[in-house]
Amino acid sequence: MVYYRDDTIIIRNLEEKDIPCIVEEERAQGYHGDETKYRMRLQDQQEGRSVALAAEYEGSPAGYVNVYFDAQEGPFGGKGYPEIVDFGVLEKYRRGGIGTKLMDTAERIAGQHGDTVYLGVGLHSGYGSAQRMYVKRGYIPDGSGVWYNDSVCEPYAPCRNDDGLNLYLIKKLR
Repeated sequence: MVYYRDDTIIIRNLEEKDIPCIVEEERAQGYHGDETKYRMRLQDQQEGRSVALAAEYEGSPAGYVNVYFDAQEGPFGGKGYPEIVDFGVLEKYRRGGIGTKLMDTAERIAGQHGDTVYLGVGLHSGYGSAQRMYVKRGYIPDGSGVWYNDSVCEPYAPCRNDDGLNLYLIKKLR
């Protein structure tokens, strides 16, 4: 399904053919992931739990994001709130509006399933551009504090500033 189209950008459902290209580009950027998470996102979409979106720029996969309709993780897990998960734009396509189009589409889809959406964002500097983008889009901290490896990090508890350290943000959609 196509959700957005202009002269250079298409926002559509993630497809199997996108996965190798995205993983190859991410590895070139220094990420060490594999195809597993993308295959999981496709499976969740096929089972009706989510929508997995891909951005295409001039015919090439350029970014991705997922919307879970009734997320089971984080501070609102199991409470019927949609969650935006795993947002990314490949480095060579950044600063061209692709992330904005992906987030616009994700929020529109989330809005069909609830009036509030939430997401988690990493706290190290690698997430700096995403942190700024979310604030500019109206997301605010949900008040549950910092999470580490999918649990609230209690005050003074040890944690590492790695990808498992997150802050959850919420946004009222209507």
